[in-house]
Amino acid sequence: MSRDAVLLVNLGSPNSPSARDVRTYLREFLMDGRVLDAPYAIRFGIVHFMILPWRPKKSAEAYAKIWTTNGSPLVVTSRKVRATLQARMGIPIELAMRYQNPSIELALKKLRAAGVKRLLLIPMFPHYAMSSYETAVERVASRLAKIAPEISLSVMPPFYEHPDYIRALVGSAADYLKQPYDHLLFSFHGIPERHLRKSDPTRCHCLAKQECCAGTSPVHDTCYRAQCFKTARAFAKSAGVPDDKFSIAFQSRLGRDPWLQPYTDHVLETLARTGTRKLLVICPAFVADCLETLEEIGMRGRQRFRDAGGEELTLIPCLNEHPLWLAALEKIVREWIAPASTGPQSIASEISGFASSRQSRPQKTNASRENF
Repeated sequence: MSRDAVLLVNLGSPNSPSARDVRTYLREFLMDGRVLDAPYAIRFGIVHFMILPWRPKKSAEAYAKIWTTNGSPLVVTSRKVRATLQARMGIPIELAMRYQNPSIELALKKLRAAGVKRLLLIPMFPHYAMSSYETAVERVASRLAKIAPEISLSVMPPFYEHPDYIRALVGSAADYLKQPYDHLLFSFHGIPERHLRKSDPTRCHCLAKQECCAGTSPVHDTCYRAQCFKTARAFAKSAGVPDDKFSIAFQSRLGRDPWLQPYTDHVLETLARTGTRKLLVICPAFVADCLETLEEIGMRGRQRFRDAGGEELTLIPCLNEHPLWLAALEKIVREWIAPASTGPQSIASEISGFASSRQSRPQKTNASRENF
């Protein structure tokens, strides 16, 4: 019986591409106060009277285009990663989704039944955002306090520019970068600008000036935008991509409020109209291919690029089951289990300074930064 275990958590997916299951998924997702961060009554009205009456059917059609015989690509790939990691490590490795299945509650009950005493949570989000990383951490912490308070919790911090992640990212794109291309676009998942400001512990740095993401600042520890820029620049430097041959954009916006810019769909059109013919697109905010990569970029984005005059848009797959990514995850776990043998670049050393091992923590509407 192992005292140590790992929990991998990603965002989630509907149980099927039916409009009914998509509606259930969207309701849970959008009613999360860290996703749609309005007061409950307003959030309830927006979700149930403005989004759910029409959005599920449209989203279900999109999911149907990418659905596999084994299910959602995100869940299928995540299960394979979990199985491979457990086979290599020989300790319990559980997988959960923040929304829908496999659930966090079920995973924690399995770990409790296995007699686990120490748990490493690996949020499968390279960058910090209240609507992804933060909500996953707080959900696990709050459920763990109720289901298995005897288990101590460590949390892996965002790994947006860690050498092992960048190495895996560059390795996964290597074959595509060898082919002729005109431009490389980094398309990160977007977030509302207000989320960025809410995650700013000073409340006066993020988006307050044009170069707020430049250089080094403690604020960047929870700044999604700055972390995305650091990922792109670290990738370009490692892969030898010239500064004038890549750019950054943000996709998947919802609603009328301003989101991080520039918007990917606009950039795709602009690139095509200004002479880019062969475009590579990589989506580093996702570690496994999903609706936002396969359908939004690989299908709709490709068509938008072509309609604007572009010839070829090639989507570089996410890390998925790439050997370098699996090796990086294995290294993370081994360093956490035996931190004394690690060096200065160890993610395990960051874990000890980033997250308290105290498993009992109240869940708050707006998580304070000191809890991380």
